[in-house]
Amino acid sequence: MTILKRWFIVVCSLFLLIGSGCTRAEKERAAKEEAVDQQTKVEQEEAPVRKPSVFPLTGIETEQKPNHRVVAVMINNHPKARPQSGLPKADIVYEVLAEGDVTRFLALYQSEKPKKIGPVRSARDYYIQLSKGYDALYICHGWSPEAKEMLESGEVDYLNGLFYDGTLFQRASFRKAPHNSYITFTNIEKGAQQQGFSLEDEIEPLPFFTSELQGVAAQQINISYSKRSYAQVQYKYDDAQQKYARYSGGEQTIDYDTEQPVLIDNVFIVEMEHTIVDETGRRDIDLISGGKGYLFQKGVVREVEWKNVEGRILPYENGIPIGFVPGKTWINIVPKLSIVHYQ
Repeated sequence: MTILKRWFIVVCSLFLLIGSGCTRAEKERAAKEEAVDQQTKVEQEEAPVRKPSVFPLTGIETEQKPNHRVVAVMINNHPKARPQSGLPKADIVYEVLAEGDVTRFLALYQSEKPKKIGPVRSARDYYIQLSKGYDALYICHGWSPEAKEMLESGEVDYLNGLFYDGTLFQRASFRKAPHNSYITFTNIEKGAQQQGFSLEDEIEPLPFFTSELQGVAAQQINISYSKRSYAQVQYKYDDAQQKYARYSGGEQTIDYDTEQPVLIDNVFIVEMEHTIVDETGRRDIDLISGGKGYLFQKGVVREVEWKNVEGRILPYENGIPIGFVPGKTWINIVPKLSIVHYQ
């Protein structure tokens, strides 16, 4: 064999050795990468899936822990108290007759904290009962004899402007008493801390659903608490926003300070027996027995029943509980459904 052939064989052998070495290294590297990928996949499969939290009274997702205690504020709805402050941020609002044909609002706050709320008005026993369904911190300015007895007995935690006028509660200069008492959310929390009231709570969520709604079209709702113009309530459906806008006496309900409109996802109207109990026109309202109602959502209405479930007024259909759509809810309590009309 010639020297040239020997060198040729040696060189080819070296190339084969180098080639096989590179292939082996690549295979080892690929194997390591595959092992890492497999381990990562296993860890991801074994890791608990983090479910998003939702606010219990609106069903809306949140990144924060939704454990702030519900705060219930009595809000004046006399024509001289309009427009009010803080209503657009309430999760739930009960609208109920006080004396005469003027309603008051019980506004429940949990997911949002308005800077200012008011005008704040005096307590009635049935508003306190409604707040108890949410174990709320109850905020009022004044009370009826029945409400005074309930609050002083310790049935609920409360802050009353009678004892904090000019401190936690402030009088607005642009309105006259009793339509000018306001409180900030900061002062609510300050007062709760002073009194040793907890501001954390594990709140039982309302029932919510997102399935397609069935019902009769209802673009506008009219409630006539009396023949007087200021006692006329309207809800008008906004197709673009898929929410109901609220009106009192023909004027849209907005926030006094921000001009933000009240926009509502669930309008729940329920019929309850009303009884006049004294010469000043105070009422007793049957919150317990259940009865008929209308549930308006996404521009349609369903005829439903209402039941009091551990203090909460909730909709039922043929004896089966039904849910709200996620968002804000207003509950109008009326003495009879015949004052309600929709189209």
